[in-house]
Amino acid sequence: MKKIYKNILVNALVNLGDVVLTTSAIALLKKAYPDARVTMLARPVVRQAVENNPVIDDVILFDYKAKQNSFGKMLAMVKELKRRQFDLSISFDRKLRPALLAWLAGIPVRVGPDRVFDDKPSRVPWLYTDTIHIAHDLETNLQAETYQAIIRGFTGLTEHAQPVFARITPEAEKEAERLLTKLPNAQKRIALCVKGTFPLKTWPKESFVAVVDRLAARYDASFFIVGAPNDREYADEVIAAMHHPVQNFCGDTSLVSLAALLKRADLLITVDTGATHIAATTGISMITMYGCTSPRRWHPINKNAVVFTSDEPCCPCTCRADECPSNPKPNCLWHVTPESIAEAAERMLGKETTKR
Repeated sequence: MKKIYKNILVNALVNLGDVVLTTSAIALLKKAYPDARVTMLARPVVRQAVENNPVIDDVILFDYKAKQNSFGKMLAMVKELKRRQFDLSISFDRKLRPALLAWLAGIPVRVGPDRVFDDKPSRVPWLYTDTIHIAHDLETNLQAETYQAIIRGFTGLTEHAQPVFARITPEAEKEAERLLTKLPNAQKRIALCVKGTFPLKTWPKESFVAVVDRLAARYDASFFIVGAPNDREYADEVIAAMHHPVQNFCGDTSLVSLAALLKRADLLITVDTGATHIAATTGISMITMYGCTSPRRWHPINKNAVVFTSDEPCCPCTCRADECPSNPKPNCLWHVTPESIAEAAERMLGKETTKR
């Protein structure tokens, strides 16, 4: 007889894009245990993506820095987890800290993968009661499928699910509308996300300029850049090179109002970043460019998404930008041409529009 769990902790102390992808696995978990209360242990930076989320009932925020002394925070969190009396813990990574928390808190069933981001050996699974073997090739399967494989391996389900983002609130809708009033009136709205989390994920500035030049010549369009607050300065540099007006919205949105904003856009042209996976949940038409990472693993889960990569033989790479053998123009970035992106954008936007 299948055991029923009522109070489940899911550990997702990972980056924003990965947190969004783990929600596909949590959607499966909800199918397996529809009456269970699911609580996510997450970092504060991703809070808005998981609070008010249809598949997550509660969120515990855990703020720590791996290289700092955080014994007091660990002890307080262990006490909190004990107080909540979870009967099942599921880890979506092999990090020591969440596995240790679940073990110290005495959660009776602790589930985790034998591998999830890489094939490096680890002793962390010693802290699990149930270690799920991930049989597929990590680099050629979507990361969301790896997260779902953990749930399928434990529950016996065979289904697949889509990522689920937080509900878009009326307040987020109003904030998106307020930002859109800053744009010139136009028949098309085109969003850009221009900066990755590190240099080898960031497409050249001049390539974005060339794409905007071509689209502005063929469409009555307004353009805006989205991103995190610390992307704002770089976005200003990109805008300074533009020949057409582009609004900088980096740091002006919450994660939820970002989703509301992108729902109102006709197209998103983006690099591989966490916002890419938020955008995918809205169904927006989108073009994503991959440099050192591979779309075979990180393709946005959205039927209206297309991806571009030069698929270099060294991809996925482990180099820093200054170590790349083809520096200062890394092949993985410079071989994705503005012409190919502009042509894809034109196919998605449809026939040309004239200025009003």
